[in-house]
Amino acid sequence: MKKEIELRLLPSDAANTGKVKEIAAAQCRLPSQSIDEMVYLRRSIDARGSQPYVQLKIAIFSGESIEPEPIILKGFHTVEQRPKVLVIGAGPAGYFAALELIELGYKPIVLDRGKDVRARRRDLKAIQQLGQVHPDSNYCFGEGGAGTYSDGKLYTRSHKRGSIEKALRLLVEHGADTSILIDTHPHIGSNKLPQIVANIRATILEYGGEVHFNTRVTDVIIRDHTILGVIANDNAAIYAHAVVMATGHSARDIYELLARRGVTIEAKPFALGVRIEHPQALIDEIQYKQAHRDEYLPPSSYKLTSQVGNRGVFSFCMCPGGFDCSCGYQTRRNCSKWNVYVAEGLSIRQFRYSGCY
Repeated sequence: MKKEIELRLLPSDAANTGKVKEIAAAQCRLPSQSIDEMVYLRRSIDARGSQPYVQLKIAIFSGESIEPEPIILKGFHTVEQRPKVLVIGAGPAGYFAALELIELGYKPIVLDRGKDVRARRRDLKAIQQLGQVHPDSNYCFGEGGAGTYSDGKLYTRSHKRGSIEKALRLLVEHGADTSILIDTHPHIGSNKLPQIVANIRATILEYGGEVHFNTRVTDVIIRDHTILGVIANDNAAIYAHAVVMATGHSARDIYELLARRGVTIEAKPFALGVRIEHPQALIDEIQYKQAHRDEYLPPSSYKLTSQVGNRGVFSFCMCPGGFDCSCGYQTRRNCSKWNVYVAEGLSIRQFRYSGCY
């Protein structure tokens, strides 16, 4: 028997797996020893009243084995001899585009102007300690993109643009904690992201793709109104079946290049962000109605939205209980949306993933 149930528990009870199993068994009118397996499906916190509760959705199995979730990477096959697609940018949009291309049977060749995720650390250290900024390896450019060293929250409002669960599962298959599959506000953590990014690169290489760093795109090759490839570092011509531009907000030279070469670009609405900091204890007291946060509760967060005239105002990515490991406003602004432009001839299809990685 498999049954899905919802529980509303005190934080201390929700943190105790044995207690959860006992309460679940009682709700299903089963002896707790008859429950063979228990799987968490969803977890959130309801802090609307004076006492915060943890809301759990779980599946219990009695006399029935769990069907394992399919592993996405098991469906991948080598693409070494398949048609090539250039992916410009090794940020989250570029790397996820590369994984999707492999799954579809194309060979991705990823080009990034910056350095690999580990080498970037030395350049970030130079920014923090010496005020020296490498133009192609900094908080905005390099493997993993702008969000890699900025906390690792997974925020999106784009629930109709593709499978969010698939993206989360791919992150788990590359080293993220399984908690991101069940938490309402999933969070990877900047301490884990560099290794996850490196693991994604390893997958791309394992299945026959290519990843090239220190490779800046300086021109596009257009013949008979068709994009055939790009020029890298001013002299190397690289040809492919198609080109994916996944360059992010900060690559202004790419936008200038495409405009100069007559490629149609759709402008996005302009957005301006400001950074606001609050003591975590203040937010905890407001949200949980507790002077001191319960040890079983995570640091609280909030989300605000408002309409001022015809303009929307909203809080973007809050970092509850975190430390300042970014360069401030500039990094947070640039990691707010991922852009993927898929070039098909001179027709550009635009995909946007609104969120922070």
